[in-house]
Amino acid sequence: MAGALVKHPKGDLLIDTGFGRNIDEQFRTLPFMVRAITFYSLWRPAADQLRDVGYDQNSLRAVVLTHSHWDHVSGLPDFAGVPVWVTPQEHEFIRKSGDMDFCRLFTGIRYAEYGFEGGPYLGFPASHDVYGDGSIVVVPAFGHTPGSVIIFVTLPNGTRYAFVGDLVWQLEGITQREERPWVTRRRADTDAEGTRENLLRMIVLKERLPELIIVPAHDLRAFAGIPRLSQASTDAPASPLSAYR
Repeated sequence: MAGALVKHPKGDLLIDTGFGRNIDEQFRTLPFMVRAITFYSLWRPAADQLRDVGYDQNSLRAVVLTHSHWDHVSGLPDFAGVPVWVTPQEHEFIRKSGDMDFCRLFTGIRYAEYGFEGGPYLGFPASHDVYGDGSIVVVPAFGHTPGSVIIFVTLPNGTRYAFVGDLVWQLEGITQREERPWVTRRRADTDAEGTRENLLRMIVLKERLPELIIVPAHDLRAFAGIPRLSQASTDAPASPLSAYR
């Protein structure tokens, strides 16, 4: 489980949190069968990585969730006071959080809703341009969860990333037109047809823009070209994107 810190003059954004400091305690609340077949190891939580390099958390404007499943939100309590941006549909999903989601365990999270007031963007029917400059654009990708999204990040040099969350787990989902395994789609997706429709949009987009870097949340190969978080990257405006795991 990995994510990215996006630096911007108007405020930095954290895309998902990965596993947080309390993942061991949180994990024990999952259903027995899930715990029986799921294995993980905790590296260094995002909040600690930021602290290690002297990052000023006051620069962090918000955490932006691709969706609210347990492995994407575990670290939310580590960022006390930082707004968590979600769509209204995802916020409602969080309110009804089930036994596979950790949000039900958290208190004091500052959720802030946003909508899609912008027009079509790269084949998606609507968009939300976070800062109005095209650098960070969020599009609806409902299906995996009722309010899941894809986040496009365009760097000053023109390099463009698409953080697709769990639309696919591996890059081959795009390159080989492969959906996630049936059993996981049945268990995890709230709208299988919606997921399939958005997958097809991304396949077409990748064919149209082969230089687009697609970043599934669970494929570390996709993060290989993103600079790792370091003291230099927190100091240098020229390094607007940093990966953590």
